[in-house]
Amino acid sequence: MPACPHPLRLACSLLACCLLAACATSTPVSPSPADNGAPAYAPRPVSVPAQAGYVLPDGRVHIIGNDGMQALIDALNAAFSRHHPNVRFAATLQGSSTGMPALAANATLLAPMTRDMWPGDRAAWRQLQRSQGAQGSQEPLAVRIGYSGYGPRPPHKTPPAVYVNASNPLAGLDMAQVARIFTDGQPGGDLNTWGQLGLTQPGWASRRIHAYGLRDDGGFATGVRTARLGGRPFSVKYEPLPSRQDVIRAVSQDPYGIGLIGWMNASAVAANVRPLPLAAQPGQPFYGPDLPSVRQGRYPLSHHVQFYARQPLDELARQYLLFALSSEGQAIVASQQGSAEGYVPLSADDLAAERRKLQAAP
Repeated sequence: MPACPHPLRLACSLLACCLLAACATSTPVSPSPADNGAPAYAPRPVSVPAQAGYVLPDGRVHIIGNDGMQALIDALNAAFSRHHPNVRFAATLQGSSTGMPALAANATLLAPMTRDMWPGDRAAWRQLQRSQGAQGSQEPLAVRIGYSGYGPRPPHKTPPAVYVNASNPLAGLDMAQVARIFTDGQPGGDLNTWGQLGLTQPGWASRRIHAYGLRDDGGFATGVRTARLGGRPFSVKYEPLPSRQDVIRAVSQDPYGIGLIGWMNASAVAANVRPLPLAAQPGQPFYGPDLPSVRQGRYPLSHHVQFYARQPLDELARQYLLFALSSEGQAIVASQQGSAEGYVPLSADDLAAERRKLQAAP
C-alpha cells in the first residue's frame, strides 16, 4: 500500500490546486456588454457585389480608415466572416483622414474613424461626389459603435479634454461655458474672467482667463469648434499653439490658463495639470473622462468609435453595422478596453439610438 503524503505536502498541494482553480475562474474579463441591452446578431444572407469598387480582384471586401482601430477591425471582420463565410475582408488602416476619400470613391465598404468629420473631410466628400456626377448625393451616415478612450491612465492617452492648472479651484464647466470661453459671440456673452465662473477666492475673481489650444488649421481645433462649440470663431484671447504638448506646458506654467486639446497623456509633459469635469448642459452634474462616466455616455467630450457609410446603405454594410451593434460586436469592442486605444462599448441609451438610426436609414 503506498504511503500517504506528508500532511504539510498534502496541504500545500491542495492549496496550490485551489489557487490554480481560483485563477482559472477569476481571470479578469472585460465588462459584459450585455449590460447595454445589445441583442444577439441575427444574420441574414448577404452577397458580395462583384462589381463594387470596394471589392478587390481576389473578392475580398476592402475597409480603409483609422489606423488605431486595426485590432478592433480585424476582430470584427473575423467574427463577421464566421457568420458569413462567403465574405472575406482586407483592411488598409492608415488614418482617419484616408477613410472619407476612399468612401467617396467607393473604394471602401465603410470608413472607420474615431472622430467626427472635419470640414476638410466634408469638402473632399462633396468634391469627389461631384466629380463622379453624384449631384445631390446624401452625406455619409455615421454609425457609432463605442467610445474612443478614457482616462487619465498613463501611459495611454486621455480623450479630448479641457485642462486647467492643478492650483485652479474651479469644480467644472458646462459645455455652454466652454464655448463662451474659447469662442466669440455665443449666447450669454463671452467669459473673460475667472470671477465670471464663480471663483471668488482672493487672487482669482478679477484675473483674466488665458485660453490655449491648437491652431485652427482644419484639424482637431477646427473640428471641435465646428462640432462641439457651435461653429463660432475662436476668441481673441485664444492663443493657438503648435502642439498638444505646448498647450499642456502653457497651462502648467500659467495658473490662470485653460487649454482644450485632443487625445493626450498629459502626465508625460507636466504633473500639475488636470482635466476639468464637464456637464453637457447648464445645471447638470459634471463628469470627467474616467471609465465609469465614459461607459455611461455622460462625458460631453467623448469621441466615438464609428463607421461612416454611403447612403442608401447596401445590405452588406447594413449587416456589418448590425453585427457591430449586437451583443457579439459590443463584446469585441469591450475586449479593447485595456488596449492602448481603450475602446468602450456604448451605453444602453446610445446603443438604442444608434440601432434606431440604422433601422431608419434608407
